[in-house]
Amino acid sequence: MQDIYIDDIGSGFPLVLVHGYLGSSEMWNLQKEFLSKKFRVITPALPGFGESHKAQSLNSINEIAKFIFKCLDEKKINEFHLIGHSMGGMIVQEMVKISGERIKKLICFATGSIGDIPGRFEPIDTTRERLKKEGLKETISRVSQKWFLEGIKAKYYYFCENAVKNISIETADNALIAMKNWRGYENLKNIKQETLIIWGDKDVSYNFDQVDALKKNIPNSKLEIFKDCSHNVHLEEPQKFNETVKNFLE
Repeated sequence: MQDIYIDDIGSGFPLVLVHGYLGSSEMWNLQKEFLSKKFRVITPALPGFGESHKAQSLNSINEIAKFIFKCLDEKKINEFHLIGHSMGGMIVQEMVKISGERIKKLICFATGSIGDIPGRFEPIDTTRERLKKEGLKETISRVSQKWFLEGIKAKYYYFCENAVKNISIETADNALIAMKNWRGYENLKNIKQETLIIWGDKDVSYNFDQVDALKKNIPNSKLEIFKDCSHNVHLEEPQKFNETVKNFLE
């Protein structure tokens, strides 16, 4: 697809990783090399974001989920494991709803089942208002540093900076609209896949109530809590995260 970037490395069973808000394919760089030794690792940059910044962004979680299926269809990938981080966690839940028979194992990482998250550091409407008032640069800096316990001093914070170099206010706002209007709680009971839920205990984007709702309502699920990590566990404790993912998928 024109203007869409998809990294595709390794040769094992397909593993699709879906990034979150203000993310990119590069956000998974610390996972790609490790996991591609066992799996065919596919990391799309969502339309409007990161390496796909020239593509028209979407304002619906359902439409983004369909977009990923279209990418996989073009690569003739029918069955796969699936990981979604943050907003990507909403997208992968929607993918299960659309075509769950294609997904073998599921990982919901730093996410929840409600788009307009109760207990978030600020309501999504507030983020939208501040985005329009303060501009993209200020909003990105303010929001993304909350994803790390060490803020902008975190070792891999630069991945976040790289991801947003070329995105537009429209892309950032469309994703907020997509999240705000999405709700997946009622479908949790229909997720049949063996599911791993990963959460950092200092996450201020998704509080424990959100991941607890996933754990209690997805029938075949288990919860792995990372101590002293915030929202970007995969960049704060990459080695432990990678081992946890590999062990679950194997």
